[in-house]
Amino acid sequence: MRAASVFHQTRLYFVLLAIGMVLATAAYLPATALQFDAARIQQTAKARYGQRGAQAVSQWMAMLSQQRSQPESQQLRAVNDFWNTIALGGEDINIWGKADYWATPLETLGKRAADCEDYVIAKYFSLVHLGVPAEKLRLIYVRARVGGMGSSSSIAHMVLGYYSSPDADPLVLDNLMGSIAPASQRRDLTPVFSFNAQGIYVAGAATASPDRIGHWRNLLIKMQKEGFQP
Repeated sequence: MRAASVFHQTRLYFVLLAIGMVLATAAYLPATALQFDAARIQQTAKARYGQRGAQAVSQWMAMLSQQRSQPESQQLRAVNDFWNTIALGGEDINIWGKADYWATPLETLGKRAADCEDYVIAKYFSLVHLGVPAEKLRLIYVRARVGGMGSSSSIAHMVLGYYSSPDADPLVLDNLMGSIAPASQRRDLTPVFSFNAQGIYVAGAATASPDRIGHWRNLLIKMQKEGFQP
């Protein structure tokens, strides 16, 4: 989401509306680790995207291998830098020919292009694979101010939040900025709601299962077919 549009604002409204309809009855899912069938993922990448796609997957896996034993702070930087660098920012309509599409990490690597959700998805699953507990990570829908400090214009946007503890000021991983910064320093962002493998959070409280978000459910199905085991 790199440009303001009526579509993005409308999409966010309907996502929130759909969540509001299920809060009272939603289940609560435990977090799970992400395992790879590396050979299958490589085969899928090469079949779909050729040698260039397979090479991008190899670069990803090499980065993950290098970061395996590093402190979480280093893993955050490495994962954020990798995805911000390897994928060119764009819009779903231009990348996939669809108004709204959540790409798997493999798909993002194959296209080497992503919108804000795709960056966040790729970073989230990279960190979970490295062993960062899913409860420390949240995919956060925000309103992002554009046009400078005095501007009243904003766009719907998604970032990844990292919580060192449940009540910590989260660190924000964002494709619009190269550096990772505490949320308290990102005054251009206004959080709307967040979610992870454990639940959907509104005003800091878990209220529903992420399985109630259709895009999330479909994303996990696609990833399983590619060789991921979320």
